[in-house]
Amino acid sequence: MSEARSAPTIGQLVLSRQLRGLRERAGVTREQAAKLLHVTVATIRRMESAEVALKIPYLQVLLPAYGVDAAGVQSFLDITEEANKPGWWQHFHDVLPGWFSGYVSLEEAAKTIRTYEPHFVPGVLQTEEYTREILRTGAIGQLDPDRVERHVALRGRRQALLTRKDAPTYWAVIDETVLLRPVGSPELMRDQIGRLLEMAELPNVTLQMAELSAGHHPGTYTSFVLFRFEAPEVPDIVYVEYLTGALYLDDVTEVAEHKEAMDRMVAHAESASRTKQILADLYKRY
Repeated sequence: MSEARSAPTIGQLVLSRQLRGLRERAGVTREQAAKLLHVTVATIRRMESAEVALKIPYLQVLLPAYGVDAAGVQSFLDITEEANKPGWWQHFHDVLPGWFSGYVSLEEAAKTIRTYEPHFVPGVLQTEEYTREILRTGAIGQLDPDRVERHVALRGRRQALLTRKDAPTYWAVIDETVLLRPVGSPELMRDQIGRLLEMAELPNVTLQMAELSAGHHPGTYTSFVLFRFEAPEVPDIVYVEYLTGALYLDDVTEVAEHKEAMDRMVAHAESASRTKQILADLYKRY
């Protein structure tokens, strides 16, 4: 995925892959497609990987050349215009780093989200006060209060995905250190653990804790998120974040290795029911 523009919507990812499929089935090379548009081969490649938005005039030339009839062309154009509409998260462009906007786009469209988190409570499970505290104490450089509140609003908007009508399946493995390391006051931590207990009751949410006493496990190295989508054109994607950016991995081998690590962590961690009991005990302790 490219950082040259706002993150593509899932619709743009699907259409880009469909466009590539139409070209390949028609036996048209990227070089030939580039000549039709009087652009570089790199432009065709970027169109087919959703690194740039699909332009209607370009599609009006390419689709007939790929053997698409008039009705099919119009249908593709209509869907493209809809897909090119900005996602809601782009209204938070003032506080949303370009490298993270891709995450929000994928999160919004995913059918299944599986995550391992060794540092913080996952964003969609945080209380407002927990979010404020980690932004206040964990950000590099001082964030002014207005920017903090914009970040809190963005995170709150993201949380709506777990309770919407077509909510994804959400499965999180959280390291025990996340809840043993205090963030703010004991009251803040108690409220946060209470939120986790509430979210764990949702039918689409599964929480598991990886206890320290269980020892080393495959996810010890870093946090990561696995996204799976309903659209078959979109592959599973792994998101790995670092201090100043993120990686979006869709290589089959890399994704498979992260899936294996996640499966092993799920087997290693406490069960969902046992995790609820641990959280209830922590809640009382705080």
